[in-house]
Amino acid sequence: MDISIVIKIAAVGIVVAILNSILARAGRDDYALITILAGIVVVLMMLIPQFTSLLDTVDDIMNF
Repeated sequence: MDISIVIKIAAVGIVVAILNSILARAGRDDYALITILAGIVVVLMMLIPQFTSLLDTVDDIMNF
């Protein structure tokens, strides 16, 4: 796992936190919730290749 993926996830988290704060102060709590859910989906989409690689490695180890 490369450090760049960790930095990308942190950047998404910071952006989502800022947007959530702005939207919550503006009284748009429903949009704030949608922003949080979108951030979670983006991070999961970024991690899918990593999970695939992990499962392939485990499969290779188990099928020596």
